[in-house]
Amino acid sequence: MERPAWAPRSIDITVPSVSRMYDYYLGGSHNFEVDREAARKALEFMPGLPKIMQANRAFMRRAVRFAAGEGITQFLDVGSGIPTFGNVHEVAQAASPGARVVYVDHDPVAVAHSQAVLEGNDAADIVAADLRKPQEILGSPQVERLLDLNRPVALLLVAILHFVEDADDPYRAVAELRDALAPGSLLVLTHASYEGIPLPPERAAGAVDVYKDIRNPLIMRSREDIARFFEGYDMVEPGLVPPPLWRPETTPQDEDPYAFSGFAGVGRTA
Repeated sequence: MERPAWAPRSIDITVPSVSRMYDYYLGGSHNFEVDREAARKALEFMPGLPKIMQANRAFMRRAVRFAAGEGITQFLDVGSGIPTFGNVHEVAQAASPGARVVYVDHDPVAVAHSQAVLEGNDAADIVAADLRKPQEILGSPQVERLLDLNRPVALLLVAILHFVEDADDPYRAVAELRDALAPGSLLVLTHASYEGIPLPPERAAGAVDVYKDIRNPLIMRSREDIARFFEGYDMVEPGLVPPPLWRPETTPQDEDPYAFSGFAGVGRTA
């Protein structure tokens, strides 16, 4: 397989990546044939995956505008992925000029492309780090330069926690990040679940198995388990709901049924 000019030499282009599969679902071009092959296998079981990803992105943009409307000008997006149109810094800085954004991802392709996209933007940067190691994120030069943790921050964990297995204690990681943030900070979160998927669970499980096969297990948690990530936060109305139902700007009934898969919510620290 020929290595594209944009692909960092350090990455193995024969191994699928969930962030590059996500890029493929969204119609992006920064993915390899191995990513597309894995994504097509998942689509055989769950053809609405692109609609799910689009609903996640649409929720993220609404939540960022909500945060800006609440006076928050600092954003920490962990598991940010490969940049696409309407990314956090574009939405935040359009709503609140001067807003500061730090992205975090451990995929070298996502990091490299974020660096290229953010070149010349002194109010946004990216950290190469892993959600499972919160102190590496919080202690990074990028966070220290751009974010004042004594003031409210919007922490985004969009479509990332379902890739953290229980053995890695995602609740601890989320709590560590929460405890480092000032009162009035927001948690913006989406998470995959079998609840809401317009398919029999055994068929949806076929797509989940594709991620297991590429050693990036997709953990489908219940609504109750997802709500636990908001411990220490007061839920913002309308609470933890399918993405299209969180403060919609268009009629939710017009959405594709797959868009209602999983849950989205925003919480605020006291």
